[in-house]
Amino acid sequence: MTHRIGQTFIGQTFSTLALGLVLATTALSGPLAGAARAAGASDTDQERAARWQEIAKSIFGDRQIAPTDSLVKIEAPARALDAALVPITLTMPKDGQIKAVSLIIDDNPAPYAAKFEFGPAADPAELKLRVRVNNYTDMHAVVETTDGKLYEAKQFVKASGGCSAPMGMSDEEAMKGMGDMRMKFAETAAGKPVEATLMIRHPNFSGMQMNQVTRDYTPARYIDKLTVSAGDRTVFTMTGDISIASNPVINFAFKPDGKPIQVAASDNQGGQWQHSFTAPSPTN
Repeated sequence: MTHRIGQTFIGQTFSTLALGLVLATTALSGPLAGAARAAGASDTDQERAARWQEIAKSIFGDRQIAPTDSLVKIEAPARALDAALVPITLTMPKDGQIKAVSLIIDDNPAPYAAKFEFGPAADPAELKLRVRVNNYTDMHAVVETTDGKLYEAKQFVKASGGCSAPMGMSDEEAMKGMGDMRMKFAETAAGKPVEATLMIRHPNFSGMQMNQVTRDYTPARYIDKLTVSAGDRTVFTMTGDISIASNPVINFAFKPDGKPIQVAASDNQGGQWQHSFTAPSPTN
């Protein structure tokens, strides 16, 4: 069975008792729910490995996943300075071999954080994003190559409470300007891919954050799909869940052809936003 991102149970307002149920069972059905239990620094390597096997089976079924140190690497802080804003870099240096990459944060309430599927305008050599981390946990990056095989890399991160951390402002303030976008382009040598930084205004509420005024839990509202295109060529499509940090920032690279960069985003509550950016022209 292949698990689908974006079907979290925690999008509803619930009491403290219900929150405990979510943390124990999560929205992710089947064996993945049991795998996403609360975990801590005392877990053994064997326990973490067993939990990963459960998660991998729930997401990828019986497909074999081979370890790799060349097709994908994860760079993350050994101990996060802010568990709600943990910077992640995925490096995939084999140009033309990577079809998609999935990021799984094993001990988060919803482990399947995001999946990026690359199109013909992508250069997936490096991808950066910020995530929430709820416990001391292994992270896994699983790449699918163009021949349909799966390979994974692992990184251990020490962090706690990222999924329930308050944003430090009211819900209304956090939602102001929701869907606004900015994009920055780095200077690029002739014939090289262009590096871009996409910034989206969106609270990406996890459903585990308490409103400090009402003392209710804010319903989950997060970007569940993001498509970036260069003209009529897709750069990537991201399917996301509650582990993506608030106000998402994604660094990526694309192969320019002088056409505008189109961004389309939607969230799990039906919000939809689009924006177009003038891209640098290719230089001969």
